[in-house]
Amino acid sequence: MRAASYSRFGPAAEVIEIGEIDTPEPGPGEVRVKLAYSGVNPSDAKARSGIRPGVTKPPYPRVIPHSDGAGEIEAVGEGVEAARIGQPVWIWNGAWQRPFGTAAEYICLPAEQAVALPDGTDLRTGATLGIPGLTAAQTVFGGGDVSGQTLLISGGAGAVGHNAVQLARWGGARVIATCGSSGTERVRAAGADAVFDYSDPELAAKITEAAPEGIDRAVEVEFGVNAALLGEVMKPLGTVAAYGSGKDMTPTLPFGAFLFKALKVDITLIYLLPAVQREKIISCLHAALTAGALAPEIDEVMPLARCAEAHEALMTPGRAGAVLLEI
Repeated sequence: MRAASYSRFGPAAEVIEIGEIDTPEPGPGEVRVKLAYSGVNPSDAKARSGIRPGVTKPPYPRVIPHSDGAGEIEAVGEGVEAARIGQPVWIWNGAWQRPFGTAAEYICLPAEQAVALPDGTDLRTGATLGIPGLTAAQTVFGGGDVSGQTLLISGGAGAVGHNAVQLARWGGARVIATCGSSGTERVRAAGADAVFDYSDPELAAKITEAAPEGIDRAVEVEFGVNAALLGEVMKPLGTVAAYGSGKDMTPTLPFGAFLFKALKVDITLIYLLPAVQREKIISCLHAALTAGALAPEIDEVMPLARCAEAHEALMTPGRAGAVLLEI
């Protein structure tokens, strides 16, 4: 099968190779999916670049990147119903603690990691549901029903944030979002009641004016940068659902502000979501898709041969949605 892969860390254009790799066979409890699209995420680019402290080489001799994707089940292993053959599916955790992800013509993985697509959902959308979709759904609904609450979603123009705005609105929340100035109209169109530029020096005051009783739940992409702001704008007993802190990985916490509001910090790493929680979140995603309340944006679709370029595009500021590879 054709696949994009790498065997060493480095810039995408220097280490990603396109070539032939043996087509895998499904083992017991597994399915083989013929992939139509592979979803590229920042975690894929970071893993390939080797920027994680103390990690000097890839975990496997050869890595096919990408955890997200969508396609059709072509074969099943022992213990999996043959009726699943031909089923359109989307993939989660395709490359998590596994050598071969979705940047290839085929992938074999446990049957539960190939989820039947809801009726009416196309394969391109399916390839966005793994990391961006599940992260958005978990950070919005991980604490339960949000109807009547006020949610603050930072980075509302990003792939996760844009999904989160739509999901929170569908869930009956009042939505306040932050983003760069160029994304304001997109975020408002996604369902945000108020949108503010995250670089505004008066941001805390504007959020407080828009939500004088405070924020019930914050979906936070840059926890370290925004910790002090959150201490100001959150409602007592509120929750900060953080899924990133890339600009400050060793944040200084304003503990007094968090203490005297008894704030909770709920950190999400979607790869580790327990099975019962994952099933609930998948149900939320599917319900929102079926209701027409969630439409993940796709910025660009590139052929498999341009995998390195897709990694570079993904890490370039100003994207308006996901980046996919067409296999």
